Amino acid sequence: VQLQAFGGGLVQAGGSLRLSCIVSGYTSTPYALGWFRQAPGKEREFVGGISWTAVMTKYADSVKGRITISIDAAKNTLYLQMEGLKTEDTAVYYCAAQRRRGRVEVIERLYEHWGQGTLVTVSS
Repeated sequence: VQLQAFGGGLVQAGGSLRLSCIVSGYTSTPYALGWFRQAPGKEREFVGGISWTAVMTKYADSVKGRITISIDAAKNTLYLQMEGLKTEDTAVYYCAAQRRRGRVEVIERLYEHWGQGTLVTVSS
């Protein structure tokens, strides 16, 4: 499974940004897809995730209410819509695929496949 994230860039605080992640190379669809981020000097953290069927979503408390995760299964594309961006949202954002079934996981090691990351910089 290959994942390619794009859409990062420089945005002012309070602005919006949409990241995309194209999923390819799978023989069976992942159970869920997730977004993680890693800020400078910090550990990578869960941002949110969605099941492939879009029945389940899960968001980190730190971003809840400001982000929306969606999936277009026909286009094999995952989206992360971010609103009201803050300087603390500055990070490299990664998309990842989870094969483990049952629920959308928040633990990094439960995601088997990862994209290369896209940098989001929020200026004050």
